[in-house]
Amino acid sequence: MQLSANLSWLYRHLDWNERFEAAAADGFQGAEILLPYDHSPAWYASQLQAAKLELTLINTPIGEGAGRLGWAAVPNAQPQFHEAFNRARAVAQATGCRRIHVMAGYVSGLEQESCLTTLLNNLEHALALAEADDLVLTLEALNRSDMAGYFYHLPEQAIAVLKHFNAPRLRLQFDYYHCVKESLDVPASVAACAPWIGYVQIAGADGRYEPDLTQHGLLEGLSALPTLGYDSWLGCEYQPRGLPSEGLSWCQPLRDRGVLDTARRHNDAAASFQTAGR
Repeated sequence: MQLSANLSWLYRHLDWNERFEAAAADGFQGAEILLPYDHSPAWYASQLQAAKLELTLINTPIGEGAGRLGWAAVPNAQPQFHEAFNRARAVAQATGCRRIHVMAGYVSGLEQESCLTTLLNNLEHALALAEADDLVLTLEALNRSDMAGYFYHLPEQAIAVLKHFNAPRLRLQFDYYHCVKESLDVPASVAACAPWIGYVQIAGADGRYEPDLTQHGLLEGLSALPTLGYDSWLGCEYQPRGLPSEGLSWCQPLRDRGVLDTARRHNDAAASFQTAGR
C-alpha cells in the first residue's frame, strides 16, 4: 500500500494552489480531495500534473439543506444527484481519478424504504456511466457521532447495497476512523468486509488527528489488508496536530512490517479495478 494525502484535511493551513506541491514535498504520491469543485476540472488536472500526484478519490458534490451530505438516497432529488454525479465525472475524466465516493445523503426523518429505493435507482444510473468511464464507485458508512442522519453508519449496511448489485465497479470505502467511532472490533470488521473493500482511509478517533496504531486494534487491522487482498491506497483523512510532515511517524510500524510500499509508483487505474474485481 501507499499513503494518499487528503488535501482537504492535511493542508488546511495552505491556499489550495500550494497544497499539491506541499503534499509531494512531504513524500506523497497520491492525493484525495473531498470536493474538487471550487475550480475547473482542468485546473485540478494541471495542479496534480505539476506536482506529479495521482488523484485517488473524490466525493460527489453536496448541496444545501437536504443535500448537505449528498443526494443519492434523498427521495425526489434525482435531478440533483444526476447533476452532482456528472460534475464528479467531469473531474474524474480531466484528472484520471478512477474512484468516486457516492455521498448518500442526510435522511433523518425520511421513510427508509423510499430512501433505499432512491439510492438503488441512482446507483443503477451511476453504474452505467461508471462502466462507460472506467470508474469505480464507493460507498462509505459514516459514524453517527459526526454524521448523524446519514443513510448508513455501519459497513454491513453499505455492504447490503453492494450485494444488491454485486457489481465489480461498486465497492466499500472502509474507514478505520468511522469504525472506531462506532465501537466496532476493528480486526474483525476488516476481515468481514475484506471481499468488498475497494478503498481504505484512516484517522485517529480522538480529535481526528494522526492515528495511534497501538490503539483500537489499528495495527492489526491495517497489517491484515495485504493478506486479505487489498494492496492499493491508504487515505490519510485527518487533521494534523502540527505540520503534516511532523506527524507522519505514526505509520512507521506499517513500514516496519512491510505493509507500506514507498518504493514503487502505483498504477491506480489498474490497482483499483483489480481490487474491485475480486
